[in-house]
Amino acid sequence: MKKIAPAIFLLAAASQAHPGHASGFVAGLAHPWSGLDHLLAMLAVGVWASQRRDRSVWIAPSIFLAAMIAGFQIGWRGIAVPGTEPGIALGLVALGAAVGLRWTPGRFLLGALLGTTAFFHGVAHGMEAPRDTAGFLFGAGFVLSTAALHAGGIAIGWTLRERSAAHRWIGGTLAAAGAAFLLA
Repeated sequence: MKKIAPAIFLLAAASQAHPGHASGFVAGLAHPWSGLDHLLAMLAVGVWASQRRDRSVWIAPSIFLAAMIAGFQIGWRGIAVPGTEPGIALGLVALGAAVGLRWTPGRFLLGALLGTTAFFHGVAHGMEAPRDTAGFLFGAGFVLSTAALHAGGIAIGWTLRERSAAHRWIGGTLAAAGAAFLLA
């Protein structure tokens, strides 16, 4: 962890910034893979979801996608939401802690945490998307790619299911990255 922390802090400023997006479906597909904060959060949602032992594994990604779409719509309409960037960073800290501790809350708490974090992600990207058909297509690609990252996180989590130390390491790394984004 000590070796990873400096790299996380160096990457934080560049990855947290959400510069204006190119428009269109392909740009939306590509975007979640280009921002470290989004990439880590989406994988974290999947890894956290994988810790559930039944079909409810799909609840977390579904909540996240629904709330992210709602936030995207708010941002796309030009409605600013205070605390968006800190909300994204704090969400990553919380997701990292949840993964590391293997916390499996009830559905209400799960929904509240994921819904809030996802809403902030959606607002941030909706604010910068073009307010035309290209922006809508960007959003569609963005959602599809986010779902793919969730599935990737679930696969990672299932692969490491019986390895508590790996989950602690992943969770700690995610939380440290979120803290670095918060301080950047």
